[in-house]
Amino acid sequence: MILLRITNSSEVVKAKAGKLFEKITPGSIDEKLVEAQVIQTMIEQLKLEGLKGEISSAKGLVVKGSELVTKSSFVVRETTKF
Repeated sequence: MILLRITNSSEVVKAKAGKLFEKITPGSIDEKLVEAQVIQTMIEQLKLEGLKGEISSAKGLVVKGSELVTKSSFVVRETTKF
């Protein structure tokens, strides 16, 4: 299993869509937009390599050192098979 955490979603949205859009969208929406684009790009590349599997978007996971901690609000938002 691979975990990927994107920490600059708002900056990416700001750079791609402009300052106004970034100011009017909450950080959680920025996160979802960037995650969706990253997942789509990863799926395309993994398919080109002949790999099969699934990618899930989750909320409420925290990596602390070598431990994976789940918060009480943990939820898998979406799973996409490729």
